[in-house]
Amino acid sequence: MIRSFVAILLPDAVREAVAAATERLRPLCGAVAWVPPQNLHVTLQFLGGQSEEGLVAAEAALDDAAARCAPIEVALHGIGAFPGLERPRILWIGMAQGALEVRALQARVADALAARGFPREERAWHPHLTIGRVFDERRWRREAGPPLRTALAQLATTAFGTLRIAEVALMRSDLSPAGARYTTRRAVRLTPGVSNASH
Repeated sequence: MIRSFVAILLPDAVREAVAAATERLRPLCGAVAWVPPQNLHVTLQFLGGQSEEGLVAAEAALDDAAARCAPIEVALHGIGAFPGLERPRILWIGMAQGALEVRALQARVADALAARGFPREERAWHPHLTIGRVFDERRWRREAGPPLRTALAQLATTAFGTLRIAEVALMRSDLSPAGARYTTRRAVRLTPGVSNASH
């Protein structure tokens, strides 16, 4: 079985801006596993372990969804956390302008996958780019002093650039002691000229 997910990939300029922010935060808190720059992406749906047949079905679903979505421009802005910065599990960069269109894109991807038998995710989807995961909550609370809080407050108002979303990708994830390695199985281009109005 092949561990898979559907994602939006980042251009180099955005990847570098995000990596610069995480490098600023890294020495301030050792309780976070930061996402390596080469692995940064926006997850639209996690598919879990899939057979080759399942991956072919996922590709067909992405073809359907992409045919009904035009390219989108979204502004990446600010840092936040799920469920919150006091006791975070996931640190993320948010989406400002264009977030509603990204929600509509994710909903179309989820609908197309569901039509081919893939289960829907139970949690509501929120547009975000994961940059780190807190693996030690006690350590976070212990280290979350003024330097970290000041840096997070400054980054909360930082613009990380504009992401032009012109395609969605079916990704493969291979886990190893060195960390996750992501490879693109297939990228599907969105369709200029169609309506992105939510359905």
